Order: sequence, then structure tokens, then C-alpha cells
Amino acid sequence: MNESQAALSLVTAEESAPRDARQELVDALAEGDLRFHQLPKEMSARRQAEVRRDALSKISGARLDSMGHYPFDDERVSRQNCENFLGAVQVPVGVIGPLRIRGEYVQDEELYVPLATTEGALVASTNRGCRALREAGGAVVRVDNVGITRAPVFRTSGVVETREFIQWLEVNTEEIRRRTEAGSRFLKLLDIRPQAMGTTVFLRFRFDSGDAMGMNMATIACDRVIEDFIEPQTGVECVSLSGNFCVDKKPSHVNFQEGRGKRLFAEVQLDKQILHKVLKTNARALVEVQYRKNLLGSIAAGSLGFNAHFANILAAFFLATGQDPAQVAESAVGVTTIEPRGPEGVIASVYLPDVPLAAVGGGTSLATQQEALALLGVQADSERPGHAVMRLAEILGASVLAGELSLLSALTSRDLARAHEKLGRSGAKS
Repeated sequence: MNESQAALSLVTAEESAPRDARQELVDALAEGDLRFHQLPKEMSARRQAEVRRDALSKISGARLDSMGHYPFDDERVSRQNCENFLGAVQVPVGVIGPLRIRGEYVQDEELYVPLATTEGALVASTNRGCRALREAGGAVVRVDNVGITRAPVFRTSGVVETREFIQWLEVNTEEIRRRTEAGSRFLKLLDIRPQAMGTTVFLRFRFDSGDAMGMNMATIACDRVIEDFIEPQTGVECVSLSGNFCVDKKPSHVNFQEGRGKRLFAEVQLDKQILHKVLKTNARALVEVQYRKNLLGSIAAGSLGFNAHFANILAAFFLATGQDPAQVAESAVGVTTIEPRGPEGVIASVYLPDVPLAAVGGGTSLATQQEALALLGVQADSERPGHAVMRLAEILGASVLAGELSLLSALTSRDLARAHEKLGRSGAKS
């Protein structure tokens, strides 16, 4: 009996004898007679998840009961977010704040920001940074909407056809714009940047995607215009819809220089009293650790991230608010700067040139992530497309600044190891 016949017989068995059929499904999965994606479509997503957990428990001997507890709509999640749906893993969520932000979309507000993390001391440390920002009058934040990118790669016959192909694109840009924007009223083509190497041509499409992160929108739009217009008109073949010149989910020089998604700037001026009272440091020590650690240390390592720990705050913020966690890989590229300012004070800033973010779509639709966005006052409005995600970006920029200030200060005062020993360990003797 093949797999499809086995699935059909098990569907019939479930209809006539649900309890026996359920065990038959578990046994078939455990024995490899049925694949995890072949459970009967008539079964609810919750019941399918139960069967998969039971089968995996039978295979491995591990208990998976805790994975069966979750608050979100499993029918929706199994269709839109996760195949072979099994359940959920939980990440603790802490809160930092109040975080005072002086931006264009967060106009001098104090907010509480949820962070999802398993790293002890991260929330406490970032919370200390929030206090420093608050006492200094708040973080000044600005965000550029750079746009999401997708860069298909094409193959030509040589340099002559490459030149002709690029010239054809320049002539037909408006028609390409019309076709790419036809699938969504929120997607706007900003530009197309060609990059040629011999017989290889990359086209880096850049889109404004409203409140969505836009990666799927851009991918679908590019696929449609390539198949229906570019290839038939030019005869130049698209080798891959993604040519790695996008650059998605990887640190890159092109995204550092040109930006991707949102480009974040956040800064604060701290006087001697705040440095001493709140951060337990001083201007000279903070400037030096920034110079020797974040700049020279990153140069020595060949790093693209000239910062202390952007990834920590980004990952915690992304998980809490339903972003794509893999995009932390590119978003953590950025620079922290600290310069002397005034009598024994500093001006500190963070620069994040490559941060894809969403206020709608993907993981933002999950129940707990919806609550986190509501806590931040982030709610999409079709009359003001893009406003919600820009607000979210400003909050993220200020949060990253708070985290950087606290960690760098802890390094100057030798408090890092002590804080992790106190807050980040289970208490078990090593």
C-alpha cells in the first residue's frame, strides 16, 4: 500500500471509528507509513497537532505535553504561519520602561516595551538604560523608510546582450512599475538598481510596502513581472528569483550602505550626573570602551556590526512583536557612537541601516504578538499606510539605544559578569 492509499484508508477509518483511527494515524506516522503533512484534511488543526505530538513521542520517547498549550488560532496558524503544525514553544516576556521617546511618530511619549528572551539580566540591564534615557529627557529618534528589496538574477549571452538588457529596463521602467504595483494598493516600486558581472545581471527591486514588511509582496510582484513581461520581451532568462543581492537575512555591505526596510537613528545626551548615578560610569571610560571594543575590536574581527549587542534587543523585540526572527541576522549590522559632549558628558547614538519591520502580516497576527503591538500603540490604519510600522521602528531604535548604553556602562564598571551571575544563572552549582 502506497502513502496516498494509506492516507485514504485512514480517513475512512477515522470517520467510522474515531478513536481507533486516531491511534492508527499515530502508528502510521511513527512507523513511516504516513508523512506528517498527509494527515486527513478533515481533521482540525488542533487534532492534527495532537496526533503529530503523540507520534513523535512514540518515536523519541520524549513527552511533548507542554507544546500543546498555546493561545493562538491553530487553524489560522497551520494555514499561514507553520506547516506540519505541532504546537508552540514559549519564550518568557519581560517589560522595560517607561521608555521616553521623542520621535516623529512617537511624539514625546513614555512607553512600556515588551521583550521576549531567555537571557537573564537582559531585561534588567535594558531597563537601566531606559531610566538613563528618561532622566536625560528621552531618546531622539528618526527613521527613514528605505524600502524592502528583492533582487532576481538573470543570465545573458554576453556583455552586448547585458548592455541591451539594462537599456531595455531603463526604457520600460514605468511599465514594470505598473505591473508590479497591480497586485496590491500598498506596494509601490521605488526603483530598480542593475548590477552586471559578465553574463550575470542582478536587478535589485526596491519597494515601499506600507505597514507590511513586504518580502512576500515584493517576491510575488517580481515573479509576476518577470514571467509575464521581462522574459517574454527580452528573451533573457531569470535563473533565480533571489540572487542574494537583495540581501535578505544575511549581513551585507550593500545593505549597510544603501539600507533596507527601515533605517534607524537614535541618540541622547547624558550629563555627568546621569552617567554617575544611573549608569555607574563616566564619560572618559564610556568613550574609551566604545572606541576600543565596538570600533577597534570589530575591525580586528572583520565584523559588520560595530556595536555591543544590537542582536540581543532586536531578537527580543522581534519575538515579542511578531517579526521574522531570521532577519536579526541583517538588522544587527550597525554602529554605536559615543562622543564627549559638554563638561564630562557624552552624546551617544545608534545607527541601524537595515531593519525589515512589519505592523501587519506574518507573525504580527498571532494573539500574543497582537497584544504586544497594542501595548505599544501600534495599529495599522488604511488611511495612513506605513504610519504604524514607522512608530514601531522608532520604539525599536530607542530600545536598542537603551540596551547599548547599559551594557557598555556595565563593561566600564566591571558589572557585566556580576549581573549575569546574579540574574542569569539557575542557581545550580557548577
